[in-house]
Amino acid sequence: MADHPLKVPQDLAERLWLESADKSPQCNTFRAHVFAQKIAQWAADQELQACCEWLKGDGWCGSIARLHAARRPKPPSLKQQALEQFAHVLRENDCITAGCILAALEALPDDPLQNCQR
Repeated sequence: MADHPLKVPQDLAERLWLESADKSPQCNTFRAHVFAQKIAQWAADQELQACCEWLKGDGWCGSIARLHAARRPKPPSLKQQALEQFAHVLRENDCITAGCILAALEALPDDPLQNCQR
């Protein structure tokens, strides 16, 4: 196997391994899967950052921020996740209170911290 410049720091690997245990302390197969996902995400983030730095250094005239946003889109908001899960529940069960719950979910801000001072 060829040597590759991207190396996972030992302290990062140990921290991610311990965090993976929190997800499922009883199941080593699942723990290994969570760990592998975390390491893969770290490596992909490192590669994206290196590509962005290379493009900047090469005088690329495109938007680095747009490239980064396209490759690492923001996850859906908690509100959006709740609405999607609620839509699934509605398809499975016809509840009397569904209209009230849906109205409450839709009234929530997309970013609950948007009115807070940071």
